[in-house]
Amino acid sequence: MRELSFRLLFTWLMCILFAGFFAFIARSIHLHTITSFDDPIIDVVQGMEAPWLTTIMKTFTTIGSTTIVVLLSLSALAILFWKKHRAQAVLLVSVIAGTGILNQVLKFIFKRERPDFHRLIDIGGFSFPSGHTMMAFSLYTILAYIVWRNLQFTWSRTLVVIVAVFMTSMIAVSRIYLGVHFPSDIVGGVLASALWLISSIAMYHRFQRKKHALMD
Repeated sequence: MRELSFRLLFTWLMCILFAGFFAFIARSIHLHTITSFDDPIIDVVQGMEAPWLTTIMKTFTTIGSTTIVVLLSLSALAILFWKKHRAQAVLLVSVIAGTGILNQVLKFIFKRERPDFHRLIDIGGFSFPSGHTMMAFSLYTILAYIVWRNLQFTWSRTLVVIVAVFMTSMIAVSRIYLGVHFPSDIVGGVLASALWLISSIAMYHRFQRKKHALMD
C-alpha cells in the first residue's frame, strides 16, 4: 500500500511539473519573451547546414511523419495481439491516438505561426506544439516501455532506451534544422506528450491491479 501511494504521489507530481512547464512556455510564447530561448538554438542548429546533413534531417522528418508513425504503430499492435498482450495493445492505441488528438487540440488553441525564415521544406498548419515531436516521443517511449517490460536482460533494456532517445531527439532536431518549428515548439511537444504518456501508463497500471485483484 505504501509503495502504491508513493507511485500515485510521484505520478501526480510529475504531471503537475510537466503541466507547469508547458504553461510557462505557452505564456512566454504569448508574451513574445520566448525568443531569447529560441533564437540561440536556431542559430546553432541551422548553422550546421550542409547538403549531406539536410538529406539526413529530411529522412528523420519523414520517419516522424504520420504515415510512418501509423505503420509502426500498426506493426507493433499486430505483434502485441499475436503475443496475446492485449492490455499493452490497448495502452499503445490509447497513447498514440490520444497524442494525435491532443496535438490537434493544442494547435487549434494556440494557433502559433511557423517560422518564416530559412525554411528548407514547405509545410502548412500551426507550429505549437510540434506534432512530429509529440508523436515521436509518445511512439518510441511507449514502445520502449512495452519492450522493457517484456525483456529480462539489462543490456537489451538499455539498448531499447538508447534507440528511443536517439530517434525522438533526431526527429525533434530535424524540425528545427529544416526551419518548420521553433525550439519551444519541440519542448512544448515533449512536455505535452510526457503528460499524456504518464497519465496513460498510470491508468494502465491501475487497470492491471484491479484485474489481478479480481483474479485473486
